[in-house]
Amino acid sequence: MQQHSDRAGAPAGCPAHGNAQLYGPEFGSDPEGHYARLRSLGPSAPVDIAPDVQVELVTSYDASLHILQNPALFVRDSRRWNALNEGRVPADSPALPMMGYRPNALFSDGAAHARLRQAVTDSLATVDEVRLVRLTQQSADYLISRFSSEPLGQAELMTAYTQPLPLLVFSDLFGCPPEIGDRVIVGISGIFEGAPGADEILGGALAELIALKRHQPGEDLTTRLMVHSARLSDEEVLHQLVTLLSGGTAPLSAAIGTSSALYLSDDWPAGLPVEEAVGKTLWNYAPIANYAAHYPTQDVELNGRILKANDPVLISFAAANTDPKLTAHREQLSAKAHLAFGAGPHACPAKDPALMLVGTAVESLLNRLPDVELRVPFKDLAWVPTPWSRSLVALPVRFTPRAVPWTAGAQPAAPGSAGSAQQPAAVAQARPAARPAHHAAQPKGGLFSRFRAWVRGE
Repeated sequence: MQQHSDRAGAPAGCPAHGNAQLYGPEFGSDPEGHYARLRSLGPSAPVDIAPDVQVELVTSYDASLHILQNPALFVRDSRRWNALNEGRVPADSPALPMMGYRPNALFSDGAAHARLRQAVTDSLATVDEVRLVRLTQQSADYLISRFSSEPLGQAELMTAYTQPLPLLVFSDLFGCPPEIGDRVIVGISGIFEGAPGADEILGGALAELIALKRHQPGEDLTTRLMVHSARLSDEEVLHQLVTLLSGGTAPLSAAIGTSSALYLSDDWPAGLPVEEAVGKTLWNYAPIANYAAHYPTQDVELNGRILKANDPVLISFAAANTDPKLTAHREQLSAKAHLAFGAGPHACPAKDPALMLVGTAVESLLNRLPDVELRVPFKDLAWVPTPWSRSLVALPVRFTPRAVPWTAGAQPAAPGSAGSAQQPAAVAQARPAARPAHHAAQPKGGLFSRFRAWVRGE
């Protein structure tokens, strides 16, 4: 087996060299530097994705595309994982929730994958674009109304805005009653935070939702999956819903946060539309940074390295998109040639709704808070120190506080219209809420219950 060597002459992956660690503060502070060093070893290199968990990481755009588009040679079923089957992966490894097998389209191949994916794709196709935009705007309005009247005119948007917004949208699209939606949000949030029992909370809430839809079907994604001609079992429906949640919440939150930060940065050219900030985010700060584990069905040579059968090969979407060999020709490529949504048979089936949601969320923030600005330069913002996603730790902003928050259905002036950025207080007073927020009766329940109550004007 041919190995690449570092500058000191030690072969990559040997004890004298040590694998690069794609986790922890050092990686989080300089992911691009890590990718640059890995590129010096070739199109792929061994890395530790978590303590005692080694994978082969593909950093080349061309090699990534080759693997993503070659399902006969590179499969997704992680039950093949050699180290896991041999007991060499710690039982409490943070890699297991991300890479462990689940009976969904993401970890299936061949006919099983085609069946599950078709059900997901057809169900997503029933989502009305107008409704999705309206629901995203409503969710944005509600979240902004919770902090926009703070006297200091300051907020941290990752926790107050970008993280809860996709959760509200998906709970509604799933057709959740308020109390089930609350538990879905607690469960999926807990999984990303590593909270004990989060899996059980989410699974129980979704099982209850599916049982409800058996008796009370609706115009929602859950019902669409259940009545699809693929005849999914209740367990299969549950796991497709988990996939939609995990793929449609944290990555979208990251994309909304980074796109907003880019647009508000001092270096952003005036007049460029929000969609340009979203596009730059997908190219340069891929929300799903390193993921999509593939397992070679046989030993495969990749530019002198041997990828062993059934050893995990991860795609670095972040490194592939910023591959210097690609950057030189990026102007000739389609604006959508990035790999942020994957490629091949497992490419994200929801990229169009995702782009619509992210763009609407950023535009809603700018419209509702027309003088919002960063409190920290973009270059000084910190990134989460995990290998899986490229997301800001925090997004601190300042803005002119509103005298009182608007109620559901009120439409703040768009930027540039009369009374927008120039007179924010007057605009707010022209559309008073029924009572100031600090005197308002607070509805019981969790986030989704409070959102639904706000939409109803309660």
